[in-house]
This record gives sequence, C-alpha cells and structure tokens, in this order.
Amino acid sequence: MTSFDLVLDRLNELAKSSSPLARAFDDAGFSLYAVGGSVRDAILGEPNREDYEIDFTTNARPDDIARLMKPLCTALWEQGRAFGTIGGTLRASGIKAEVTTFRSEAYVDHSRKPSVEWGDSLEADLSRRDFTINALALDVVALDAATPGVQTLFDFHNGYNDLHDRMLRTPIDPEILFSDDPLRMLRAARFAARLDMTIDPGIEVAATRMAERLEKVSAERIRGELDLLMLTDRPSIGLDFIVRTGLADHFLPELPKLQLEQDPIHQHKDVLKHTWAVVDKTSPELALRLAALFHDIGKPNTRAISDEGVTFRFHEVVGAKMTRKRMVALKYSLEMIDDVSMLVELHLRFHTYKMGWSDKAVRRYVRDAGHLLDELNELTRCDCTTRNARKAAALDQRMDELEIRIAELREQEDLSRLRPALDGVAVMELLDVKPSPVVGRALDFLMEIRLDEGEISTQEAAVRLREWWLEQSDSGGHA
Repeated sequence: MTSFDLVLDRLNELAKSSSPLARAFDDAGFSLYAVGGSVRDAILGEPNREDYEIDFTTNARPDDIARLMKPLCTALWEQGRAFGTIGGTLRASGIKAEVTTFRSEAYVDHSRKPSVEWGDSLEADLSRRDFTINALALDVVALDAATPGVQTLFDFHNGYNDLHDRMLRTPIDPEILFSDDPLRMLRAARFAARLDMTIDPGIEVAATRMAERLEKVSAERIRGELDLLMLTDRPSIGLDFIVRTGLADHFLPELPKLQLEQDPIHQHKDVLKHTWAVVDKTSPELALRLAALFHDIGKPNTRAISDEGVTFRFHEVVGAKMTRKRMVALKYSLEMIDDVSMLVELHLRFHTYKMGWSDKAVRRYVRDAGHLLDELNELTRCDCTTRNARKAAALDQRMDELEIRIAELREQEDLSRLRPALDGVAVMELLDVKPSPVVGRALDFLMEIRLDEGEISTQEAAVRLREWWLEQSDSGGHA
C-alpha cells in the first residue's frame, strides 16, 4: 500500500480511461461506478495487464446499458445479459469494459445457476460482493465532472483498510454470501493466495460448514477458479485452505488423502506438505503447476511396508491414471489432460538413470517427454524438497549433466525428429505386406535403431529392415 494521495492519482487515471462512458451515462441520468478488481488493483498499485478490463456497476437496466455503450464500443458482447452484464471494447481507450446493473443473486434449490434480481442501491449491490476488498466503488461520473467535494470512492465495508491489513473478510455474513454463490468459498482460497492475505476465521468456519454446497456449482466454474488459484505466486496458501475446510473433498478428494498416517517406525515425508512445496517452487504455467499438484496422488494407493521400509512402487503410473480421471471430471481439455498426465507418469523417469546417461538413454528421455521436456525437467528439479543440502546439490548436478548431454546431442542430430528412418508406407512397400501388426513391429525395430545409434539413412534402414525380416521368417515371426 502507498500514500493515499498516490492512490487517488491512480483512481483518477482509472476514471479518465472511462471518461466517454461516464459522460454518456451521466447525460442519460444514470450513475456509473468502477467496481471490483480494477479499483482494488489501482489501490494496490498492481500493473495493468494486457487484457486489462474494468468492471462497472450502474442503476441502468441492460437495455439502456447496451444502448449507451453501442456508439462508444467497437463491438458489444451480450452473453451476460441475463445477469445484467453488457461488455464492449471502448474505441477511445481500447479498454474492455463490462457494465452490470445493480443486482443480487442467489442459488435456488437443485440449481447450478444463480437467479438474478435487479436493484437500485449501490450500497446493497456492494454488500453482495464476495469480499470487502472487492466491494470498493469509484464514482467515475463525479470524477469526470471534477465536482469539488464529491465523495468518489465508496467503501461501506472497510475494504480499503482490509487491503492495507491483508485481511480477507466478507461484507456481510459469509454464510449468506456462500449460499448465494458457493464458488465464493474457492475464490477465498484464490484471493488469499494471490494477495498473500490472512483469511478471516469467520470465512473458514462458514466454508467448513457449507463445503458440500460446492456440489451445486458446475465443474467448469470450479475448474476455472482452480486454474486461477494455481497461477498465483503461492498456490499452497489457497490449497491448504480448501483441504482444511473440506472443500477439496467435493472436487479434489485425492488431495486430503495425501495426509498419510505416520507411525514411529515407518516414517516418511509428509506427502501433502511436500506437494505444497513442489507446487510453489514451479513456474506459474498451468500444465506444470497441475502436474506438481497431482504428481504424488498415487502414493496413498501404492504405499507398502517391507524390509526396505515404506515404498510407493509405481505410484507415478497409478497417479497418472488418477490424474486423467480427475481432470476429465473437471472438464479439462483433452490436450491439457494428456500433458498433465504425461508429466505425472514421467516425473520419476530421471531417477531411473543412475549410472550415467548413454546416448540411447538421452534420446529415449527426450522422445518420451516430447514437447514437455522443459516442463518435465523443471518438475524433476522442484520435486526435490529435501533439507539435506548435499542431496539437493547432487540432484541439481545430475540434472545439469543431463541437460548438457541433451544440448550436446542436439548439436549432432535433430532430437525433435526422433522417429524411425522409414514410415509405415515405406515399410509395407519394402516388405510387401498389408496393414497389420507386423508393420508396427517393424517400426518398433527401426525406432530402437534410432534410439541406439542415432540417425541412419533410408538406404541403411532398408538394408537393416530386410535382414530383420529374414530373421523373422526363419523364426516363424511373420504371422
């Protein structure tokens, strides 16, 4: 937080960017207030994003909003009209604006969509906002008119001080707000993580009591909120909140199960705390962060106690299957599901090469990682959360050695084209066979040559394939 004079300067800049809109609403006899994230971020001094958007609220109804915005915008989008929201890009500034009628909303029984009622009071509208830090309104009409003495920043719920104190509170009873929209419980996790805020105990109590209400919210909305949480600086703050309150039980039940019971003899690291540490260490890239979140979820199902102590054999394979199932339930795209599941399955691959990296091992590692090579390497590094400095340094050194070996091989050959020297069509022509399992075995044979020896010419591949084919014939392997 900075001086109030500087905050006022930022708020004035925010208002100036919407000046034509403010005049249009004022001339038509309507109020217009910038509200929510744009006001909050201006107070915090956060830099504008490329996709910067200002939310406004007004006493005008949707038809009037559309009529007033149309001449000022390059285009309107009205997907949110049922909720009182009309959006557009302002010609004068290029800023995206969304204007919403004063409203209140609540979920009806057995519904996954909120019902909406229009309102006429700014104070009532702000009271239904999720948190006090988002219940700040800037009167852009008054600022545009530059009327002396007019109060332009409305803060009915002490949101400005809550921002200063880094305290996340709700404007009214959190149980009422969470009943209106249960997704707000997840938004509490996200804002606490994004802004490094302490969550008011009343919010945590309410979320714990009402966690099952999250089942009313669609998977798509839950996924969207989870993604925003995962891209904050410290997702663990919010993730720990959703586990503590029981929210995770209703959309990520694998997480609470990572709190494995310990016994005095067969101890191992706390898998849940380890997961939080790995997530926070990774770069804020969604597939990588989700892979960090899911990388050990197979451990509870694979834990065994033997003479070697506690083991989690093949937890990466089990975990990849569990990851895929959970991400399908959360309606992720197939591409994202494939990428995250692959990272989970491969996150231990590095540790299987303990005796040094042969060319073949490097090629196979690069081939299996594909376009996720950089993400896999980072996940592997971040998975090391030991406090033993010697072990951590040894892992870093081995990872450095691997990356050097990859770079050296790339100078000698094209590792982006790790494929057999002949394709399936060429194989069928050369062996005079039709599409069949034989073609797949032949391609596997050629792929092993590529991994073992590097690139060979198509002529050499043809010779080697004919020799292999003769051996198959002699051994009865043509069938």
